[in-house]
Amino acid sequence: MRPLSKTVSAAAFVMTLFVSPLWAQDTPIYSLKDRFHPVTAPNGMVASQEAVATKVGVEILKKGGNAVEAAIATGFALAVTLPRAGNLGGGGFMMIHMADSGETEALDYREMAPAAAFKDMFLDDEGNPDKQKSRYSGLAIGVPGTVAGFEAAFEKYASGNLTWPDLVAPAIDLAENGITVTPSLSAALTSAAPRLTWDPATAAIFYRQGIVPPAPGEILKQQDLASTLRLIAEQGAKGFYQGPVAQKISAKVQAAGGGMTTEDLANYKPVWRTAVTGDYRGYEIASMPPPSSGGIHIVQILNMLETYPLDEFGPNSADTIHVMAEAMRRAYADRSKFLGDPDFVEIPAKGLTSEDYAAELVETISVERATASEEIRPGVPQPYESNETTHYSVVDKDGNAVSNTYTLNFSYGVGLTADGTGVLLNNELDDFSAKPGVPNAYGLIGGTANAVEGGKRPLSSMSPTLVFKDGAFYMATGSPGGSRIITTTLQIILNVVDHGMNIAEATAATRIHNQWLPDEIRIEEGLSPDTIALLEQRGHTLVVKNAMGSTQSIMSIDGILAGASDPRRPGALTEGY
Repeated sequence: MRPLSKTVSAAAFVMTLFVSPLWAQDTPIYSLKDRFHPVTAPNGMVASQEAVATKVGVEILKKGGNAVEAAIATGFALAVTLPRAGNLGGGGFMMIHMADSGETEALDYREMAPAAAFKDMFLDDEGNPDKQKSRYSGLAIGVPGTVAGFEAAFEKYASGNLTWPDLVAPAIDLAENGITVTPSLSAALTSAAPRLTWDPATAAIFYRQGIVPPAPGEILKQQDLASTLRLIAEQGAKGFYQGPVAQKISAKVQAAGGGMTTEDLANYKPVWRTAVTGDYRGYEIASMPPPSSGGIHIVQILNMLETYPLDEFGPNSADTIHVMAEAMRRAYADRSKFLGDPDFVEIPAKGLTSEDYAAELVETISVERATASEEIRPGVPQPYESNETTHYSVVDKDGNAVSNTYTLNFSYGVGLTADGTGVLLNNELDDFSAKPGVPNAYGLIGGTANAVEGGKRPLSSMSPTLVFKDGAFYMATGSPGGSRIITTTLQIILNVVDHGMNIAEATAATRIHNQWLPDEIRIEEGLSPDTIALLEQRGHTLVVKNAMGSTQSIMSIDGILAGASDPRRPGALTEGY
């Protein structure tokens, strides 16, 4: 794969779209056989879950900013335009690839538990998990990481063409002068009204008279958020983690029963980590390491699936879904025991991603019958040791790439806003294991490795992922979706690599999910009844539920960028130039 060129002639651009050179392995970007087609551009591209934020990122690219700078500007804009998931008061993970150096790094700006957090703080007087404490109180709020994470990325990888205030300015303008309420935003605020109007500070921002959600077409201004963003533009992360903003955040958390202090905010630090990598049919996979479980389990599942001829099985055939589900359930069983914050617990990452360990797990898979989840326990990888989230992807003209996923956890997080700041706060600490063996809000089972502890980062499923071919950038992808993030991202990779789909086809394809417990394959509408019957004959239980994920993906095909935003959620946009 050739690196992206800085200039592409119109003739070459058209040739690449429709005609695949004989020496190239890739199929044409556009084919008359395909029902869905990607957005294409020669120089740079942003794919995000909200159209205005995408345009902000593209403008940064046009002004000479690189992929990292465009990702930062997009992230700040999403805090204004997609308040249910875009954020200043949450955290996430960023995968960064720099083309000139060939360097790929993982930036962990996940939220942290305040120093006062302790193991049993989410239990009631009888020792049982209390959902009110872990999801809707001040105890649920982790120390935010987004602003510090963006600053760390800028300090390390800024192009020099733009300043930090340049990247925050579009978000300030959107918050101060207002955004046009989309049907999607209006519907989300209407649905969340019972929870959001409980907090006067949140209600004052998003609802007329504190109870009436905005209608599509109305202008929503967020003046307090604009003031906070202006402090961030002028002072950097200090404008958020110190001074009046930090004081107001800690005061709100404490008033809601939490223990976060201004010292917790001042002491927050993002962490640069080594990416989890693996090889799948000649493609290199690079994804987030713990405290994300995404990278390890994507590689682990791919290692198992490489045993099977998925290209011959076909996309979403009974054979393909069967082996996918069996591999998924084994990975999620391991997740329940081994994954947590690597700064606090020892994680057998090398063993979990070992091809030898995958081969051992494959030996337990029958191609004829489903394995009951109750028969599966976490494996022994050590001998091989030698829901509401949003994702966006950015690629620039030089081939630098960013895959970023960040979150408030639930839609609008805990539902509380730090008074006078416009900052919605997360309820991310529900991702800890309140009690070993008890599922969290996403049905995921956890153990002592993910127990609550002060200064610790809760385990996550966020899986921003980069794929490389012949040493060059090939694809950036990722998704929101709670426990389904890992399997959604996995299926984008499988659809492209095994089934030869263009990125739009890969995005639109029906998805499935198995997370060990509950013992079921969750499916979207659109799977053939015949396929469902064949899987049931093998002993699987299939349940049709809501659509899964909202992937935002970009590929490089012979120097041309091809991207796609997931059609499952309204308002997303992929745009290039």
